[in-house]
Formats: sequence, C-alpha cells, structure tokens
Amino acid sequence: MSGIRSRGNRAKGIRAKGVGIDLGTANTVVGTVDDGIVLNEPSVMLVRDKDPTKAVAIGKAARDIVGRTPIGISAVRPMRDGVIVDLESAQAFVSAVVKRVAPRRWYGLRPKGVIAVPAGATPLERRALIEVGHEAGLRKVGLIPEPVAGALGCGINPMESRAHLIVDIGGGTSEVTALCFGGILSHRSCRLAGDELTDALYQYLRTEHKIVVGELTAERAKVGSPGTTEGHSLVVEGRDAVTGRARLVTLDTDEIVDALRPTTTAIVQTLTACLEDLPAQAIGDVMAEGLLVVGGGSMLRGVSQLLEDAFGLPVKTADRPLTCVAEGATACLSHPEVVAAYSN
Repeated sequence: MSGIRSRGNRAKGIRAKGVGIDLGTANTVVGTVDDGIVLNEPSVMLVRDKDPTKAVAIGKAARDIVGRTPIGISAVRPMRDGVIVDLESAQAFVSAVVKRVAPRRWYGLRPKGVIAVPAGATPLERRALIEVGHEAGLRKVGLIPEPVAGALGCGINPMESRAHLIVDIGGGTSEVTALCFGGILSHRSCRLAGDELTDALYQYLRTEHKIVVGELTAERAKVGSPGTTEGHSLVVEGRDAVTGRARLVTLDTDEIVDALRPTTTAIVQTLTACLEDLPAQAIGDVMAEGLLVVGGGSMLRGVSQLLEDAFGLPVKTADRPLTCVAEGATACLSHPEVVAAYSN
C-alpha cells in the first residue's frame, strides 16, 4: 500500500521507537515497530484492597482469578465501554503493561506511544487517556481512532481519496466509521458490544436452563461458538439456580447463536444509521469494496451475515481481528501524519 504499510525501512523503524496500544475493554494489545505484537492480554488487574494503585498481577494471570479472588484482593477493569473508568487504576495498569513490554535497550528512556481510542470518545475521555499514558512513562502520547487504526492494520491507507467503511465490534463499544482522505465522513456507535453479549448469554442460561455460571464460563461459551459446524455442542458448568448444587449443561452452538441474536441485532440496527450520513459520492466506493469488520465480536457466528443483510453490502472480516487495531496504532509510530490528520 502506498507509503503507509511499509515495514522495510529499518532506519525509519529505529527512529520510531515506541509502542502502539489498543487499550480495550476486554483485551489490551501492544505492538512495537521492530517486533510486532508483543503483548495480548485481558484488560484485568489484581490489586490489594489496602493499596489499589499498585498492580499485583495483570492480564491472563489476573483474569484467571476472576470469580475466585481471595479476601483482601480485588479484580479491577480499568476500562469500560472503551474508555477509562478510574484514572488511578488505569495508570497502574498501563504502567505495568509498559514495564512488561519495554525491551532492555529502552531502559532509562521514555518511549513514545500511540493509543487507539473509540472514535466516539469525548474530549474529556481523550484527555484522560493522554494523562494515563504520560503517567505510565510514555514520553509523547498520540491518539488514533480505533476504526482508523483497524483499517491501517488491515492494509488500508486511511489517507487515500477513497471512502472505506469499518465496523469495530469490541468488548465495550461497537462502532461503524466511514473514513476518507485523513478525515471521518460519518460515524455511529453504541455501548452494546462484547460485554453485553456475555451478559445476554449469562441471563439466558439462568432463565432457560436454571443454571448460574461465572463470568469466565459465560465468556468462554460465547467465544467457543465461532467457526464451528451446526450441531457442535459445548458443556457449561455452573450452580443449579434451584438446588444450589453443581450441574453441567450441554448447549448446541446454534442455541448460543440464538441466545445472542437479540443483542447482535440491536448492535447492527444502531450501526446501519451511519449509511444515512454517508455522502452520495462515497456510496460507490463502499459498494465496490464492502465493509471491513474488526474486533472480537466479528468472530461470532452469524454476525457477518447479519451485517450483510442489514447494510446490503459485502462483508469482509479482518484476518487478525483481535490485533489489527494495535498493529495500526504501531504503524502510526512511523507515520505521524495519520495521527495528526485524525486527531482533529
């Protein structure tokens, strides 16, 4: 792709030392110019109640303790709906992330950082992210809208004079953004996304099967459904809502899809309004290319077909839907003109 996706210029990569961060509600993904993706972990942190500003564990190590944390230790999620909910915990989390990924040759330096942010984030939410990045030890912090970063991570040049339509279904927000020539043409977002899908499955199991499951169990059942064939079954363990005893339930994959359909339909209906604001001249570009779907929600069975039916456009799913946003943010370290264009 012309001028944006090049990774062959080693000298440019050396000048662009830093990290690209997708600080998501569900997962945090970090990349560097030289090494690519260097961290992909759940956005969860364990803290002691007596000192909530210091991380005991982060990522998968912390996520595995959710639902079974000892007395005096709490599991904290610094992000909700794609934005910071608590500055102190977010600073502690990002500081721990930067410390983990910073190579030894960076010790004593303050690396640059580009952080992906929801396109619909408010100025206050954006300032909070910049403050967190500085407090975590980043020397200079740039922000890039997540759909733009996702497009860039998939090889699309967001500076070209051609319109592209990107759908990002993450853990906390779902967004659809039309972009062209360094600017956003139209945008819609909703606070229904992966977390609400997990909660929908939790409520379905409690109502229809009378079984209470943990958050991790509901999450695993939800993400266990993509790519499987009809009739594939999953075994879910939990507590009987009536007797209180341990019980197993076998779910057909199609049943999981049906349980999630009301939420996925609500997400898609909200996003289709983006087309109403799209300039007529851009419709031809979008019809020719279709829309690109990124984020973990894109991997759920039935989502692509729902989007295709609702938008009336061909749908392409990113090859690396969980990491392409961080890859795009990392690419921005070498192409600050993209950050400058989309920071307005």
